[in-house]
Amino acid sequence: MSDEPDARETRALSFGPVAGPYERARPGYPPETAAWLAGEPPRDVVDLGAGTGKLTRLLAAAGHRVVAVEPLAEMRAELERVVPGVRALEGTGEAMPLPDASADVVTVAQAFHWLDKAAAVVEIARVLRPGGTLGLVWNTRDEREQWVAELSEAMVGRTGVEHAAVIDESGLYGPVEQAAFDHVQELGRDGLRELVLSRSYCAVLTDEERAPILDRVDEIFEAHARDGVVRLPYRTECFRAVRR
Repeated sequence: MSDEPDARETRALSFGPVAGPYERARPGYPPETAAWLAGEPPRDVVDLGAGTGKLTRLLAAAGHRVVAVEPLAEMRAELERVVPGVRALEGTGEAMPLPDASADVVTVAQAFHWLDKAAAVVEIARVLRPGGTLGLVWNTRDEREQWVAELSEAMVGRTGVEHAAVIDESGLYGPVEQAAFDHVQELGRDGLRELVLSRSYCAVLTDEERAPILDRVDEIFEAHARDGVVRLPYRTECFRAVRR
């Protein structure tokens, strides 16, 4: 990410006030994601930067013993509401409140780009047992469909998928493997608006600045909705590397 540090921190903190829209409108992940990242259950899994638990719930439902680590109280509150029984701790990718060698897997879903990546891969290695797995995942909108590309333009900014270089350079992990899974999210008009509002680029804007963005999103919805919903295609991009 090319943001200045202060602007980046402001955007990272912007997720707190939009935790509700984030939970309601952000897509989940295909079931194959948990299997590919975490392997056969039960394993001790830390879901780092867990947000409202979009991946956490999938890992728990697969039978893993999951601890969620999330710095923002509002996001943790949503996680605890929708994934009851999962332990949720305050912490960051650079400082997890967990013992050395206590996890078989550490996942980071839709959050690795917010971390100090060089520091985070060292901290994740500390928490992983030797032979444990670091797993990264991003949902990316499938912009091969023209209307999806138009929506991305309207939403102000895209999430970059960043992974291999910093992991390789650390010397702490084996080769980075990659997989991708396609899925579709159905959204009504309000859901599509909340999806846009949950983006950090939009969350930091004033109501006046957001108005033309939402107007354009409404136009796209009207043009492409069928039976009151749009079907928004995603590609879930996954990466994993084994702790040496």
